[in-house]
Amino acid sequence: MKKEYLKIDNINGPIIEIDDVDDVFYGEIVNIRDKNTGEKRTGKVIKLDEDKASIQVFQSTSGLSAENSRTVFTGNNFEIPVGNEVLGRVFNGVGEPIDNGGPIYATEYKDIEGAPINPLSRQYPRNFIQTGISSIDVLTTLIRGQKLPIFSGNGLSHNQLAAQIVKQAKITGEGDDNFAIVFCAIGVKHDDEKFFRKTFEEANVMDHVVMYINYANDPVAERDTAPRCALTTAEYLAFEEGKDVLVIVSDMTAYGEALREISSAREEVPSRKGYPGYLYSDLASLYERAGMIKDSKGSITLIPILTMPNDDITHPIPDLTGFITEGQVVLGRDLEQQSIYPPIDILPSLSRLMKDGIGEGYTREDHQDLANQLFAAYSKVMEVRDLSQIMGEDDLSETDKKYMEFGREFEKRFLNQEFNENRTILDSLNLGWELLTILPKTELDRLSPDLINKYYPENTRYLQEEIVNG
Repeated sequence: MKKEYLKIDNINGPIIEIDDVDDVFYGEIVNIRDKNTGEKRTGKVIKLDEDKASIQVFQSTSGLSAENSRTVFTGNNFEIPVGNEVLGRVFNGVGEPIDNGGPIYATEYKDIEGAPINPLSRQYPRNFIQTGISSIDVLTTLIRGQKLPIFSGNGLSHNQLAAQIVKQAKITGEGDDNFAIVFCAIGVKHDDEKFFRKTFEEANVMDHVVMYINYANDPVAERDTAPRCALTTAEYLAFEEGKDVLVIVSDMTAYGEALREISSAREEVPSRKGYPGYLYSDLASLYERAGMIKDSKGSITLIPILTMPNDDITHPIPDLTGFITEGQVVLGRDLEQQSIYPPIDILPSLSRLMKDGIGEGYTREDHQDLANQLFAAYSKVMEVRDLSQIMGEDDLSETDKKYMEFGREFEKRFLNQEFNENRTILDSLNLGWELLTILPKTELDRLSPDLINKYYPENTRYLQEEIVNG
């Protein structure tokens, strides 16, 4: 029998407390109805202290009457409907449809907390996901089943980058019907949400995209559930429907700020910069839901996007994210100010699983060595630029001048590309080789003679002319 409580003992922001509760469990869903206004709210038990229950309310608690309310503990966990029916739909942060498409009539419901993946059941990620963006595909390759965050800053073009990845991402050799994208926006403005939805619709990809949207003016408690709803849907599509699912979550900083606000309302002892001490484990509970499972055809690849306050990569959220995930893609403000899109700073960026998902059988045999050479050359460009600021470019050696030219062309043609420009991995690799012709061959010390003979553009043109002239 469900028990009803007719009084709320304390209201503190998104948290309410009820004393003298009985037979209540952690994570239980609670229905709250204000008897004065008739307004209904939903919450979740987040803390139990003997006979006192702390409840996180997903809607605003403004105007909620402590003396004239009716609280019912449902005896259920927080579950959302799942199935192929959710593809092409838009939901809010608690899994309710907001696209005027009607309710979801699903046969299955899943707990948003998910089920932890046994480490022994995990399969090592293989095979790359082509994003159509050269700087990612060649230099920080995204591997199926990987967790690869994007570290951005306020005002940078991470929203455009996220939308472009959703439009263009695919696994080579796989059909489009086996690929799905779950997009979760946390704390976004209404015009940003309209940009995302319009972009997906114009690109005709909405039929395999699921969107979970939490607006900036939505209650803070909803930001805690939005990524969990998204990952629950991804788990069903991946491990029960056998799909390869790409999950993009933006912005994890808004999630962390919400976690700090809720922790403060719960009067917990703060840790670094006021964040709760369990921030690491909480982020891990989200990130570790991505991956591949043995004997399961599907996979979950996760790209969390987070804006670093003051561009500080040592801030707790990017710092802890870096420990849990397998690399990072870093956006640079200097590149953004030069009107380079996407402004990916490749030197601090890396993909730790890249080496196991590229090369012969996945991309092309020269991929790893070419990436190493481009990294080394661009790193040298940074050194030469520092030197030129001291002595002037005219006084540089001929080789250093070549590096300066390479740097300009690399940023202009390789890093920079149009929002609607979708490059194949072969296009990107060939462009990398073309740019290396700016440098003397003696500087290509990361490439073997065999690869240079096979892929260096001069040699390739010579071979092509031989074939044509027959």
